[in-house]
Amino acid sequence: MRILLFGPGGQVGREVLARAAARGVVVEPVGRDRADLSDPASVAAAIAGSAFDAVINAAAWTAVDQAEAEEAAATVVNGAAPAAMAQACAARGAPLLHLSTDYVFDGTPGRPWREDDPVSPVNAYGRSKLAGERGVLDAGGSALVVRTAWVFAPHGRNFVRTMLSLRDREQLTVVDDQIGRPTFAGDIADMLLDAAARMVAEPDGPVRGLLHFAGEEAISWRGFAEAVFAAAGGPSPRIIPVTSAEYPTPARRPANSVLDCARYEALFGRPPRPWRAGLSETIAALAV
Repeated sequence: MRILLFGPGGQVGREVLARAAARGVVVEPVGRDRADLSDPASVAAAIAGSAFDAVINAAAWTAVDQAEAEEAAATVVNGAAPAAMAQACAARGAPLLHLSTDYVFDGTPGRPWREDDPVSPVNAYGRSKLAGERGVLDAGGSALVVRTAWVFAPHGRNFVRTMLSLRDREQLTVVDDQIGRPTFAGDIADMLLDAAARMVAEPDGPVRGLLHFAGEEAISWRGFAEAVFAAAGGPSPRIIPVTSAEYPTPARRPANSVLDCARYEALFGRPPRPWRAGLSETIAALAV
């Protein structure tokens, strides 16, 4: 199988590249030098000029707070560019796997979010990602939109690495009224590679549409911070829990980001891995 990969330098993209060879999968990375997501025409041209069996889009505008001031630009990258990918893939008869986010939901407390729940983003980033979801699914081809949350890895900008960079402080304030399911980028990469193989082998199969994938176990940001320091060992700051109102940011964050992954379990016959396993791998990799 040959995969065209957008976003090879991101957390998930790097993990796809690292894991593909062991599966006998050839990955052709498409970086910004070849396709700029702020120019959807260049994205379509990259697809038209390549040979592949499936496309994975792991690229995105991920600066959540910056999107509040630059929503139009974020919507081109997160909305128009994925739509262009989906249209180009549909023209080629090839599947597209596209990463999305829990931020398409409003975060109302209650049960975990299912794929068919109403969407209502509370910030510009969420609105831009929702535009991408709709563009991909409306293109008419074989497409899988994977919503995930709280992504971390040994590389890139993420909560785990931020916490570890602050471990010498005496105390930290961390939000405790937002909950979600942290997700190891390596697990997302494995899931995407599994799904791509299924979609190529079964063009009319059930692996398509919306799919939720996040690590097992819901937790708050404060709880996640404590788990990070516990896994790392050694001295760590005292964690002071605060509310979202006490830690204001330009973009509102959903209070409930917990994703229901029952559809993934039904399709692939297993639950997502506990995120604590991915956290242990991340800490080990950072200690090398």
